[in-house]
Amino acid sequence: MGLTSAVIILLITVVFLLSALYLEWFRPTVTFFISILVLVLANIISPEEALSGFANEQLAVIVVLLIISDMFRKSSVIEVLFNRLFGRSNTVSSFKLMMMSVVAGLSAFFNNTPLVAMMMPYVNSWSKKQGVAASKLLIPLSYAAILGGCITLIGTSTNLIVNGLAVEAGFTALSIFDFTAVGLPMLVIGIVYLMFLGGRLLPDSRESEVDVFMSDRQYFVEAIIKKGSRLIGTSAKHAGFRNLEGLYLVEIVRNERNIYPIPPDFVLEEDDALIFAGETTAVEEIKRQNLGLTLPKMVDHMAMDKTSVNEIVVSFNSSLIGKKVKETDFRARFDAAIVAIHRNGENLSGKIGDIMLKAGDVLLVFSGSDFLSRTKTNQAFYILTHTESPSPVNVYKVGAVFLSLIIAIIASAITAFPLLIALSCVLLLGLFLKIMPLSEVRKGLDFDLILLIAFGLAFGKAMINSGASIYLAEGISTLNHWLNPLLFLMFIFLITNVLAAYITNKAAVAILFPISVAIASELGLNPVPFILIVSFGAAANFITPIGYQTNLMVYGPGSYSFKDFMRIGWPLTLIYMIVSAFVLTKMYSL
Repeated sequence: MGLTSAVIILLITVVFLLSALYLEWFRPTVTFFISILVLVLANIISPEEALSGFANEQLAVIVVLLIISDMFRKSSVIEVLFNRLFGRSNTVSSFKLMMMSVVAGLSAFFNNTPLVAMMMPYVNSWSKKQGVAASKLLIPLSYAAILGGCITLIGTSTNLIVNGLAVEAGFTALSIFDFTAVGLPMLVIGIVYLMFLGGRLLPDSRESEVDVFMSDRQYFVEAIIKKGSRLIGTSAKHAGFRNLEGLYLVEIVRNERNIYPIPPDFVLEEDDALIFAGETTAVEEIKRQNLGLTLPKMVDHMAMDKTSVNEIVVSFNSSLIGKKVKETDFRARFDAAIVAIHRNGENLSGKIGDIMLKAGDVLLVFSGSDFLSRTKTNQAFYILTHTESPSPVNVYKVGAVFLSLIIAIIASAITAFPLLIALSCVLLLGLFLKIMPLSEVRKGLDFDLILLIAFGLAFGKAMINSGASIYLAEGISTLNHWLNPLLFLMFIFLITNVLAAYITNKAAVAILFPISVAIASELGLNPVPFILIVSFGAAANFITPIGYQTNLMVYGPGSYSFKDFMRIGWPLTLIYMIVSAFVLTKMYSL
């Protein structure tokens, strides 16, 4: 197929999509919407095709699974399970093995994001009690969730998106366990790798602190010189800041002017904003020294009430992203005030209220009595520290729903009973048993994820309609003189994986799925392994913290760097590429 105007427009749109997602010009949903709108205006897809993704059965399956996962999360049954299982672990190896095994097993059937969110407080508290750096455990936690999600069709939304694209393209729907032949052995290999070789590569955050800092996370805290402070008129050198334990003055803000580096003879004045870097106890240390410093007004007011201190992580699709702290209306929404911010790999500057939040930021917050009740249905952040005991759970009711879920999965796997209907019956049982009120169903839905999937399905349709997938496949298939089917599968896996790691797995799947099946058609091969390899390439995402939501969740709390994910993730990615390509080649006799 030649380079037609439709192909040119589509390729330009692909370049825009990838650039906008990588450079974060807009939110991902807005970027996809703009791309789809351009394709509709260019008559590459019709308005009906652009909206058809919302009627896709796999999207409905994802929605039902999200609600069921949320139901189990709010019942606190998984927290109770974690308490019982991990209470006996007293060594790093035993805890890590148990943690990865349980999380991976559950991730095969539940949304792995809430699983990781619920497990992180346990990892954080356990590591502190045992005197172990959390960085030794958090990447294994995220990777175990990813490995487990690749075992079944319903383990990750990526698999369901690929299945939806396959059905849209006229192929037979994949079964629940079509992924298991690759996913299960890779789970075992992955756990062994993380227990031994990967474990040696994991950083110890206690050994990599900057200068005088001796904390797991370096926060940026703002304090104001109040009227009557003994600091007024003194120089920065003689102000006594060196007596502050675990704190270091990094910047001064005066009349909207940032002063950095700070001259030793710089004279302090009333209302100067002092920006300190330090550990989680920074706020208590500022107050204990009685230097005449006060926290910003809203935070100081919270500190006078009966409050608790919590660490939270901004989620990958949070409504807080792109907003300045002072614009979030955080106290009114969540009965809490943001005290300090930690962000890996980036120096923060200016007043705390003027800092624009990003996904993965760890926030130290003063929280009031309503904080927990207001955040139970929130998706803007995940709570890193435990501040309450698990709610009472009716084990029999939750057990009945869990058993019905297993039966539904098996029934849809061995019979013609539709998975959507089976899962809907499980959801209905959960609502009937009042595990979660009907009013809570909508609050637990991730609408950004739903929009991204629907737009991704539409984009995949545009790749086919425009002929771009065939055009690119014809070019790639000319390599058949040098590449056999095994190497073609490895090539597709690698391209998909790199795109997913640096952009999003939804964009990677939307672009590579049509190309992959077109390559199979050009080579006259069975398309199923070419469909599956795209899914594995997009879902098995280990090499960057931004490529998968669970990686991003542990990035800040673990004080990791991009290099940590590269160093630990690349060997695992290459192993996954070789194993998945080899197994699929043998299974489908390519």
